[in-house]
Amino acid sequence: MAPQNYDAVLVLSFGGPEKPEDVIPFLENVLRGRNVPRERMLEVAEHYYHFGGKSPINDQNRALIAGLERELARHGPRLPVYWGNRNWHPFLADTLRKMQSDGVTCALAFVTSVFSSYSGCRQYLEDIEKARAEVGPDAPRIDKLRSFYNHPLFIEAQADEVRDALSKIPSERRAGAQVLFTAHSVPVAMAESSDYQQQLNESCRLVSEQLGIPAWRLVYQSRSGPPGQPWLEPDIGDVLRELNPGADVVIVPIGFISDHMEVLYDLDTEARAICEEQGIHMQRAATVGVHPTFLSMIRELISERLGQCEARAIGQYGPSHDECRAGCCPAPARRPSSARSDSSPRAIAQH
Repeated sequence: MAPQNYDAVLVLSFGGPEKPEDVIPFLENVLRGRNVPRERMLEVAEHYYHFGGKSPINDQNRALIAGLERELARHGPRLPVYWGNRNWHPFLADTLRKMQSDGVTCALAFVTSVFSSYSGCRQYLEDIEKARAEVGPDAPRIDKLRSFYNHPLFIEAQADEVRDALSKIPSERRAGAQVLFTAHSVPVAMAESSDYQQQLNESCRLVSEQLGIPAWRLVYQSRSGPPGQPWLEPDIGDVLRELNPGADVVIVPIGFISDHMEVLYDLDTEARAICEEQGIHMQRAATVGVHPTFLSMIRELISERLGQCEARAIGQYGPSHDECRAGCCPAPARRPSSARSDSSPRAIAQH
């Protein structure tokens, strides 16, 4: 894509409740149009209530935006940063109205999702078009920044967090530690129609190569959907139960950029409980969050789209495309409602 004149940056994310009264309305937004029994939704709501009814994702996005604003102020380009969500305040359409009133005509969107799939890419493009249609013909144009799974600064930031987690294991046991990279499981049909697994495996390989980790494994978490529908495996819980008592394990949530509910509950609560039951010593690497190198990467992606620097990538694949082709990362085919009515309590994204 040829360089454009952009006058703002938009951080686009999933959203999450801020207080107990928000939990049910938030989950109803997430589930709109999906045939998930209400009792299942109430089970997931308990995960939020376990943490006071507040998802950490919003505060983490505020910290990300503050860090990005400082990065852009110091190094340029000097662009204002806005924030919009898919499922909770500030809703994307409201943010676009604010941008419009501020005179923004064309903005770059940084989506808080690393890997290409329907829910992590195409659905955000659909969110943008739906919000623009709601705002009207003069709504700002929004172009999404490219995927960065193999950007050297993303790999460096993630490797730094893994290195820190490994350092917490006694030196005499460190070489024998198991390193498990984890990402959100998705339906096999969704994975087969996108580059999700290929990108994940490449990111894990690049981080491990940088740290000299000879053996690692990619596992999945937060499976949702009906029991009969195939999703990516192996599940992290099953893998942890296979480890010997006394083993050291480092869990790396490479599929997430911040420590939101799927990290706090599914890893820090559930996975840790399994480790304690099995007598396994667990360390959990931090997500890249507001790591200075990660913020520098976002700034570089913006500068790249402005034509101010070359696109960078490492490993066996080049930089991702700027503009998604029509029909890429399609939505998985809907199953009949009767087949979906037995969906598990995880049938809701927990952010």
